[in-house]
Amino acid sequence: MNQKQIKILGWVASGMSILMYVSYIAQIINNLNGHKGSWIQPAVATINCILWTIYALKTKPMQKAIAAANIPGIFLAAATVFTSF
Repeated sequence: MNQKQIKILGWVASGMSILMYVSYIAQIINNLNGHKGSWIQPAVATINCILWTIYALKTKPMQKAIAAANIPGIFLAAATVFTSF
């Protein structure tokens, strides 16, 4: 693969990652409607997304695709944790 293809692959993978975290919205709705789900997996996902975002923003050059993929996960996974209680 050339650099252009790798960059495209990175952004496509980031889009898929964002869709994965958007899928938490269904669990958040269930939690708010009294059908509580487990808090463990989204708690681990929150920590994972925080670590990947820090890594992506601190590397040289900055890894924008990795950061873009994980920032939504921080908020959506954390919301899933909070609504599960």
